[in-house]
Amino acid sequence: MDSAADLGLFGPGSVTWKVHEEPILLLGGLRSLYLQALHPRAVAGVAQNSAYRADPWGRLARTSAYVGTVIYGSTAEVERAASRIRRLHARMTATDPRTGESFRIDEPELLRWVHVAEVESFLTTARRAGLALTDDEVDRYYTEQVRAAELMGLDPATVPATAAEVADYYERMRPQLRMTRDGAETALFLTVPPVPQSWGSVPLRLGLTLGPTRWAYFGVAGTAVALLPPWARKMYGGLGWPTTDVSADLSVRGMRLLMKAALAAAPERYRSAPMRREALHRAGLA
Repeated sequence: MDSAADLGLFGPGSVTWKVHEEPILLLGGLRSLYLQALHPRAVAGVAQNSAYRADPWGRLARTSAYVGTVIYGSTAEVERAASRIRRLHARMTATDPRTGESFRIDEPELLRWVHVAEVESFLTTARRAGLALTDDEVDRYYTEQVRAAELMGLDPATVPATAAEVADYYERMRPQLRMTRDGAETALFLTVPPVPQSWGSVPLRLGLTLGPTRWAYFGVAGTAVALLPPWARKMYGGLGWPTTDVSADLSVRGMRLLMKAALAAAPERYRSAPMRREALHRAGLA
């Protein structure tokens, strides 16, 4: 394929490009982390193998770069990035805190949980923020994202590919989910991560900071948790009331409008990620 016309896995006619054009997906990524932390083995694997506590913002940047590559990269770029992640995962193991059993990080069950939690969070956050999608487009998004799951080594036949299949998958998984010490510590870290003083924060005891950035982030984290399914909020000690969902919808819609307004006022080079601009150029849409 001519590299100049190589649109990678998806392309401008895909629902994936339509969804991931939304800057509010940053909030969807945070929601997915809260959801992933409810799987005992998945969160244990992260806690025992990741340096996210020492470099949370660096890890976020690397994860965002990988997702951006899968969505917008050329075929060669996507394959290189996925191969690097698969090799990294293949070397990692962890120990189940409850049973003492050793397990591989790239077990299909764990990869599938992370994949579904991520894509469902992206889609749900975008829709609740106001992105108009038909039911057919929702199913198409999940079907398109099976290709991303396959990159991680999953059998595509085992990956939920429609909204109904995702709902059924969550129902099957719920008996296996629970709050563990690793999950609670991860959720606390997600809610109160270290904020550099250069971001306008004031140092306090215990390594915490306070300032405008911290207060703004509290609102973001609170909205991410409120966007979780009611059963997931209950595991975090929250409420499954419909009023919580209404408040979350209002909050995320307001955030989306603010983000769009800020981007509209920003210089052109800041309105979209470099990877997306390169993909639009290859597609002749720049």
